[in-house]
Amino acid sequence: MDDVDFEHLLRSADLRVTRPRLAVLRAVRRHPHADTGNLLAAVRTEEPTVSHQAVYDVLGALADSGLVRRIQPAGSTARYELRVGDNHHHAVCRSCGVVADVDCAIGARPCLDASGTGGFVVDEAEVTYWGLCADCSTDRAVVT
Repeated sequence: MDDVDFEHLLRSADLRVTRPRLAVLRAVRRHPHADTGNLLAAVRTEEPTVSHQAVYDVLGALADSGLVRRIQPAGSTARYELRVGDNHHHAVCRSCGVVADVDCAIGARPCLDASGTGGFVVDEAEVTYWGLCADCSTDRAVVT
């Protein structure tokens, strides 16, 4: 996705096109599943004077508008990704904290057909797989 596409996305979500918003979208594209601190560092490589609060506010606006997805695995800070509109899941490494996308095992939205919803209208399901990433499981095998 280039800046023209980002500009179109922002406008289609009734958000003004600003340099900080474009910089945040580019940072999220380059660093999927990054937290606010890492995204701030990435944004500051092209917008050195942007504040932490500005990045936080932009991420909030982008998440509220559905342009980015905010995920927060248990015990972790919020992370952001551009992959929205599908019901994919995540795998989280217990050792290093790396997060990876995991597609649904069957179909586009099987998790949304809950056996019982208690009256809720379900529009999203979160499944998080926990374990060791390839690097950490290799490291652990060498140590033991």
